[in-house]
Amino acid sequence: MVLTALRGALGFLSRLPVGHSESAWAAFTETPAAFPLAGYVVGGLVALPLLVSELLPAPVVAAGYLAAVVLVTGVNHFDGLADLGDAAVVHGSPAERREVLRDTTVGVGAVLALGVVLVALALGALAVAALPPLVAAVLVLSSEVGAKLAMATLACLGSPSHDGFGATVLAGNRPRDLVAPVAVSLPAAVLVVPATAVAVVAGLVVGVGLTRWADRTLGGVGGDVFGAANELARVVALHAAVAVWTLADWGVVAWTLS
Repeated sequence: MVLTALRGALGFLSRLPVGHSESAWAAFTETPAAFPLAGYVVGGLVALPLLVSELLPAPVVAAGYLAAVVLVTGVNHFDGLADLGDAAVVHGSPAERREVLRDTTVGVGAVLALGVVLVALALGALAVAALPPLVAAVLVLSSEVGAKLAMATLACLGSPSHDGFGATVLAGNRPRDLVAPVAVSLPAAVLVVPATAVAVVAGLVVGVGLTRWADRTLGGVGGDVFGAANELARVVALHAAVAVWTLADWGVVAWTLS
């Protein structure tokens, strides 16, 4: 059941050639823990360019990481982020905002959301590429698990705004079901404490915050919110992890010199 759910999660969350089947899809939608499980696979793949960070200039390694993110995960989640950006800048009722989500026109909100997140991701990639290779790869892995934990949080805490992917994933999941995704994420959290712990917790925080925002602003959670959660949580988790690693490293140096 778990492996089937993982295959369904990878089929939706990545471009990996795992195939598609109704049984895998059904298992995925019924298993929120499949989100962070897929995060380990995706995170491991997109972290590969960081393993050569001592051999190549940091900008080259950062570009390799960004390319890996697009190659492995595709653009579906970025599309959700763009739609949410447009809906966020609209002044109106939740129903009017949901109409904007369905509009294929790209507005200033979409451009701004994509621009800010992509620049932030590039800067985070540049920062992590300057770290020791194994540390950099582990921080990227934990950030990806955190991003998928954000999506699992939506699946367990959110309520559907309309029929579609969001309603399918949310059906049958309850707040108590969040225990399993959190438990699955714990190994990533303890890889390089406290930096990786912060990355995973950041994903959880983004998921909770976005769930509340979507319920209040959009009348619930839809597929675009899931996509946006992945991209936002990845950026927040990566920057938080790098910041904590750097501060902890300086703390060790200061303690040594004192």
